[in-house]
Amino acid sequence: MDGLKERLKESVQLRLSFSLSLAILIVAMVAGIFSFLSAFDEAHELQDDVLRQVAALFDRQHPPVAHLGDNGRVKDSDEDSRVIVQYLAGGDKNSGNADAGAPLPLPITLPDGLQTLEVSGEPFRVLVKTMAGGERIAVAQETGVRDRIARDSALRTVMPFLILVPILLLIVADLVRKMFRPIALLSTEIDQRAEQELHPIEESHLPVEVRPFVVAINRLLKRVAQSMANQRRFVADAAHELRSPLTAVSLQAERLAEAGMSDLARERLATLRRGIERGRNLLDQLLTLAKVQATLDLPPSRISVQGVYRRVLEDLLPLAEAKHIDIGVEGRQDAQVLVNEVDLITVVKNLVDNAIRYTPDGGRVDLSVAIVDHRALLQIKDSGPGIPTDERVRVFDPFYRGLGSDQLGSGLGLSIVKAIADRTGAEVRLAFSDEARQSGLCASVLVPLADPCRGD
Repeated sequence: MDGLKERLKESVQLRLSFSLSLAILIVAMVAGIFSFLSAFDEAHELQDDVLRQVAALFDRQHPPVAHLGDNGRVKDSDEDSRVIVQYLAGGDKNSGNADAGAPLPLPITLPDGLQTLEVSGEPFRVLVKTMAGGERIAVAQETGVRDRIARDSALRTVMPFLILVPILLLIVADLVRKMFRPIALLSTEIDQRAEQELHPIEESHLPVEVRPFVVAINRLLKRVAQSMANQRRFVADAAHELRSPLTAVSLQAERLAEAGMSDLARERLATLRRGIERGRNLLDQLLTLAKVQATLDLPPSRISVQGVYRRVLEDLLPLAEAKHIDIGVEGRQDAQVLVNEVDLITVVKNLVDNAIRYTPDGGRVDLSVAIVDHRALLQIKDSGPGIPTDERVRVFDPFYRGLGSDQLGSGLGLSIVKAIADRTGAEVRLAFSDEARQSGLCASVLVPLADPCRGD
């Protein structure tokens, strides 16, 4: 019971259904009782009319006593009705005595009219009538029979209530559920939105009672979108403003390297130049991330995956050669994908750059493309340490870097990849490239095909 009360407090739909059902049950119960009593009284009135009609029939036709049969009932009459007709003795007989030959020992002094009497221990409804010839007759019927007939008639009147009320309760529950369906659909629509989809909710198809709530949500979405836009603009502006000073410092460091200095000074200068280069890479990735998050509608086009691979390898080949990494594309299969070219290049470049940075000297990085379930499967495999299973969700967070990593980086590469994938409908998966040894990283990207039938 406590659980039901708690659910009623939490659910408006359940509370409304319960209240309506309770009201319907109370009204139906009152109406049923009233209908039963009315039908019961009406049945008794009809039975009294039957007694009057029988008496009127005897008054007109004056049948002899023998026609009534030995028990005083009309021949061929309905046994269940148990209507008894008998003549009362004339007024010249002794007052207060009953007719000894009559079916019922009724007093001859009974007044005319309807009355309920106790005869031989059983209640009877009796109509006494003085006919035109002066004779008096009594038309009687057992009260128990009358009550049974009246009760059956009243129950038949109430039967539609007993059948229709449960159906009405089901209809009410279904109607309430359908009335709340727009709210459930609205909840599903909001829940399925991506974090970048902050456009207003359409409110024209919603009930008037829900629109103020939706208007408030739209205002909140507008404020959140404005706040995120200001944040992205701040990051982009800050990165842009910091790029020029870092470029100037980098140029000064290059000029300083040409000057004569001790070995210790050159070692410290090399450390300084690496820090400057890391800062420049961080700013570039910050600008890329801000641009990716701010851009929502880049036009897609048919792009060759092999062409993207070639462009990325041309840019990153010097970085791989510096670490003596064997890098290349496996197989010659190609796929035409439907995506913005800049987005796809950015995704592949960040994944390949990560693979090169985290693969030890003399390692291997392989790029491949295949077609799986009408989508292009782009894979970048390396022979590095890989990413533990429990960290594969967190590595997509900005600035997150795994413990024990000694590679230079900003922790934004996979964040950029995830942002582009979410916006373009692509899917990114991480796994070990060597499952047996639990080493290496295999980054897979599933991209929609431009032509679902054929992609080579």
